[in-house]
Amino acid sequence: MKLYGIANCNSVKKARAWLAEHGRQAEFHDFKKQGVSAGLLEGWIARVGWEPLLNRRGTTWCRLPDATKAAIVDQAAAVRLMLEKPSVIKRPVLENDGEIHLGFDADSYQALLGKGA
Repeated sequence: MKLYGIANCNSVKKARAWLAEHGRQAEFHDFKKQGVSAGLLEGWIARVGWEPLLNRRGTTWCRLPDATKAAIVDQAAAVRLMLEKPSVIKRPVLENDGEIHLGFDADSYQALLGKGA
């Protein structure tokens, strides 16, 4: 199991705390410190699509110039932006048994990780 995000993101903090409270070990990959690759993004997009992966509610997106936002009309443009500004990726991203889960919700984590969690 691997959790991707930014260490100081509140949703990531909640996810990490939930996993720890439920005895689940997850390797953590910090986008700010370790970056993100085009291959990783393409793999996620193949499973969940580029639009759900793009966080249009966050501060990073809101601070982008309108012209930059308007230019994000397809997967290629979204990937370029996510590579340039990883903070615009929906967080956290949880990889578990080949599945991808975006964002944090305790009930969803419980359902995803089973009764043992």
